Amino acid sequence: MPRAHIPPLLRDAASARRREILAWQVALADGPAIEAVVFDAYGTLFDVASVKVACRELLPDPAPFVALWRAKQLEGSWQRALMGRYADFARVTREALEQALAQFAISADETTIDALLDAWGMLEPFPEVRGTLDRLRGLPLAILSNGSPVMLAAVLDHNDLAARFAAVLSADAARTYKPDPRVYALAPAALDLPADRILFVSANAWDAVGAKAYGFRVAWCNRAAHVGETYGPAPDLELRALDGVADALRR
Repeated sequence: MPRAHIPPLLRDAASARRREILAWQVALADGPAIEAVVFDAYGTLFDVASVKVACRELLPDPAPFVALWRAKQLEGSWQRALMGRYADFARVTREALEQALAQFAISADETTIDALLDAWGMLEPFPEVRGTLDRLRGLPLAILSNGSPVMLAAVLDHNDLAARFAAVLSADAARTYKPDPRVYALAPAALDLPADRILFVSANAWDAVGAKAYGFRVAWCNRAAHVGETYGPAPDLELRALDGVADALRR
């Protein structure tokens, strides 16, 4: 189509997108070449909101309940890490569910609780995940998550994605939780690469700060256009979706 026939809004959007991709590429060019990409799992590859489907059995609008469950899950992991009282993420997730049920004054039997917990193994990936992984073929890819090994295996099996990753790393191996540096250290050890040759990708702002403080190059997938954290180092890239990772790496 001749350039003159392209609507101005589309032409302007395309130009802005090209400038954005160029800026990402420049940001990553300032330093050692990226030799591997490591993804967070929950909220980054897999949509935690899909737990709402299971929670519709409890209440007609499950969104506030799921948001509280997720908040208590993260809060519980951080508290346990700070107190030195580690329990795996499956237990933390159950404790968070029990707190959410109590706050919403919902009585649930063990069968219902087990079904809700099983939902974490049936999360759906975000729409761009498979295409992004396809475009990154040729680079070692890994997952580094607070999720327990059993939880991660379940969600990867459910989505037939396990074969896409050279390593699936759980905080369980460090007996603590992100953003503890001991968790981030699992990735360079597994991939046999220095941290500054790894691009760490997370949709969680606190995780992006922790990973950058550790020494990774970092892409924050800011899907909801939130304001970034101000208490730590800024990520190298800020993306709206994971396909921006492949754009930044020219793949």
